[in-house]
Amino acid sequence: MTGPTRPTALVVEHEAGCSLGRLGQQLADPVSGARLDVRRPWAGDALPQGPDALDGVDLLVVLGGSVAAWEDDAAPWLPATRALLARAATDGTAALGLCLGAQLLALATGGLVERGAAGPEVGLVEVRVNDAGRADPLLGAVAGSLGDRWPVAQAHGDAVTQLPPDAELLASSDLYPVQALRVGERAWGVQYHPEVEPTDLASWLEDHHPGLLAERGTSVAAEMAAVAAAEEHLAQLAAVHARALLAAAARPR
Repeated sequence: MTGPTRPTALVVEHEAGCSLGRLGQQLADPVSGARLDVRRPWAGDALPQGPDALDGVDLLVVLGGSVAAWEDDAAPWLPATRALLARAATDGTAALGLCLGAQLLALATGGLVERGAAGPEVGLVEVRVNDAGRADPLLGAVAGSLGDRWPVAQAHGDAVTQLPPDAELLASSDLYPVQALRVGERAWGVQYHPEVEPTDLASWLEDHHPGLLAERGTSVAAEMAAVAAAEEHLAQLAAVHARALLAAAARPR
């Protein structure tokens, strides 16, 4: 007798150092998780394209990266990635875009992404869920576990400045109001990073934002100390996201 078929998760990785991280540990659980199909187009992997691109895919995950969501010349695979996200939003494939992935989802479905007028949002930041988020399968699961406000890791300079038509806003921060959105039945984007490992976050902050942090009266070391203090919450944040995504992937389209 064979066990149940594991769902398939297609993962789009944009660059080294921006991996599936904590979510990978949860999503690939050998008993309750998915079979991961990780594509690295920056290293030459092809992305599925065309009307059947998501055939056999139960979950699409699009990771973050330093390129802007509109910089197709710098990352020629972005049009194909946006097409995958648009198809997921239309056909009901469970999907999650993280940071750049969330911005690509917004662009792909008619929203607007621009350089953030308030400057980069980096380090440990509090996000708060709204009423729509509390009723949402993904954000509601997080709120049920961590409450209406929770700390998240951030590292972005661009932001969703206009939601796609019919998108639902689910969570906000003080600096940028669009921290989580859903397009269609189960295509989510989150501006924050539930997946990032502390070592990767430290590298992002050290490589790109030490001066900014100093201007704001903090430092890479201070931010990473705050991350270490919030480790229990951050681990739970990743676990809840993974469980909710797997539950969404298990539902028929």
